[in-house]
Amino acid sequence: MNIQKNQEYIVEIVDNGFEGEGIAKIDNFTIFIPGAIKGEKVKILIVKVLSSHAFGKILEIIKKSEYRQDVDCSTYKRCGGCNLRHVKYKETLKMKQNAVQSLVNKTLKNKIQVQATIGMENPFHYRNKAQYPIGINKEGQPIIGVFANRTHEVIPIEKCYIQNPKSEEIAKFILNFIKEHNISIYNESTRQGLFRHIVIKIGIKTNEIMCILVINGKTIPKEKELIEEILKKFSNVKTIVKNINTKNTNVILGQENINIYGNGYIQDILGEYTFKISPLSFYQVNPIQAEKLYELGVKMAQITKNDIVFDLYCGIGTISIFMAKYAKKVYGVEIVEEAVKDAKENAKINNVTNSEFYAGDVEKVLDDLINQKGIIPDIVMFDPPRKGLDKTSISNILKIKPKKVVYISCNPATLIRDLADFEEYYDVNTIIPVDMFPYTSHVEVCALLELKSCQ
Repeated sequence: MNIQKNQEYIVEIVDNGFEGEGIAKIDNFTIFIPGAIKGEKVKILIVKVLSSHAFGKILEIIKKSEYRQDVDCSTYKRCGGCNLRHVKYKETLKMKQNAVQSLVNKTLKNKIQVQATIGMENPFHYRNKAQYPIGINKEGQPIIGVFANRTHEVIPIEKCYIQNPKSEEIAKFILNFIKEHNISIYNESTRQGLFRHIVIKIGIKTNEIMCILVINGKTIPKEKELIEEILKKFSNVKTIVKNINTKNTNVILGQENINIYGNGYIQDILGEYTFKISPLSFYQVNPIQAEKLYELGVKMAQITKNDIVFDLYCGIGTISIFMAKYAKKVYGVEIVEEAVKDAKENAKINNVTNSEFYAGDVEKVLDDLINQKGIIPDIVMFDPPRKGLDKTSISNILKIKPKKVVYISCNPATLIRDLADFEEYYDVNTIIPVDMFPYTSHVEVCALLELKSCQ
């Protein structure tokens, strides 16, 4: 059948894809349909046709899934921030488990059964970090909100069900100050104007708040007055930082931070440990689930007091510090220098004396630790960015063959790809998804690899 753009079809949804989209087949030709759920019958309009597949949009739901629910968010369809709000929460956990299982079945020799996704008891308002772009609406008024899906158009916030309500309240308060004092808003086309973003970080357990004002310049008009107003209204604000970003870039934060109130960081508690969080350092945005994820990783590793552990892509040292309690020595490696500085500080705060942290590219530092310093780990923990591991790091690990590898990943596709490289020497024993981002298609995964007994 010749599928063409703007044609209408009635289709059965046979599966859901990795982004949560529905999958239908027309004469064995694959159609991806956002917002559709497996088991539904829908009328669709074809909006794009490629050589191997097409994309459709729902015109009418003829047979509704028992797992479909009414969407509680007015900007849901345009925002794309949580693209599974139309699915009952327990079913989203199964969808994520199935997505990881599908990758395992396609890629690994050992078709291990992926365990059930670890979900949240209360999957709402879980984000401790909010990044609000500032724009101008059609009436010429400054607005904050979220970028419309795949665009740079700012959709005003009404109520967000995944952000901390306090973040929204503070951001709107700062926006009103900007409006009252006619402070200019950055324009991406002309690269003129001052305010670009408002970023709020909150310590979920400590209630400490950091405000980051991202500006295209060095000074904010009425800066002192703005600080006084924020502190008067929000007593939990511990620090306010000006972040300078004058580049023509999609990256939200620039590299220069100027503390205009407080010492430039906040603290939060994860498990039994206290962590220092600065503007540029990475800290899991869902600390409730992060605690579960790290405890899972530590449990999988079964670390003993004789074990040397490498924590690669260690960030501000969160999981390194979780593991240090059980290990002989932990070595953390992270490319972001500010994060390594925080990791060393976090070790001090928590009286952890058996850890060392190195700033640099993981590929190079790992090579140096193993081949120059002669430090051979018993256990290696990975928590890399979305692109996964580089081939040099995999090669170095396979040379020294630690007894266990625990791999935490925010991208199941690159995780399973990398696990395939270890399969000759390692048994992939456990794969458990953890729902760090409820109602989105994203999922973190924790996997345990154990050296085969014949190696």
